[in-house]
Amino acid sequence: MGELVRLQKFLAESGIASRRKCEELILAGKINVNGENITQLGTKIDPYKDKVTYNGKIVENKEEKVYILLNKPIGYVTTANDQFDRDTVLDLIKIKERVVPCGRLDMYTSGALILTNDGEFVYKITHPKHEITKTYTVTLKGIVSDEEVERLRAGVEIDDNGKNYKTHEAKVKILKTDLEKNISRLEITIHEGKNRQVRKMCEAIDKKVLALHRSKIGNLTVKDLKLGTWRYLKKFEIEKLV
Repeated sequence: MGELVRLQKFLAESGIASRRKCEELILAGKINVNGENITQLGTKIDPYKDKVTYNGKIVENKEEKVYILLNKPIGYVTTANDQFDRDTVLDLIKIKERVVPCGRLDMYTSGALILTNDGEFVYKITHPKHEITKTYTVTLKGIVSDEEVERLRAGVEIDDNGKNYKTHEAKVKILKTDLEKNISRLEITIHEGKNRQVRKMCEAIDKKVLALHRSKIGNLTVKDLKLGTWRYLKKFEIEKLV
């Protein structure tokens, strides 16, 4: 969720009218949020998720759209505001625009993460129906067998918020096995994005994850970005994703 802002502030910054005039419009019942008529001045909204209409027309966020690719380090959470006061990915990006992560990477996973202030883009990147692939490099304790690789490819049962869920077909290949260290390194490509999905898939074949890194989102790679650094996406990269 992005930072919540007062409705009249959002309206004013979107060019509807002055702040005071926007307050009058709210009190007059001329503003709807997600289909609900709003008449309270204390109302706050998420500019990236909530649908605001005035006279039946959608009010667009006038803030310039930015799209960022970050190579997230371990130890950062992918939330705008963390209740436990942990470091967040927004601490790594110092820009004037307010951006939110497209999806999540857990605190102990590094790698590719897109951030933007374009709510429609967030939806397209994160919703499973658009099938944006995510590619991970995972280091496991133990030697992975060909049979276990086939199980991962075909789909395995994982827990999804207390319900059994069978993962869709995945691309899986062995990058390295080290008999002496008793570790395996796999590349796994999925498009579903269930919570901690890759970790749970590996648990389903009784393998402990030692390290997890998201190397690619679609065709976007972070191989040329140092951990903790970021860059703006190019126009053709944005268009290719959506």
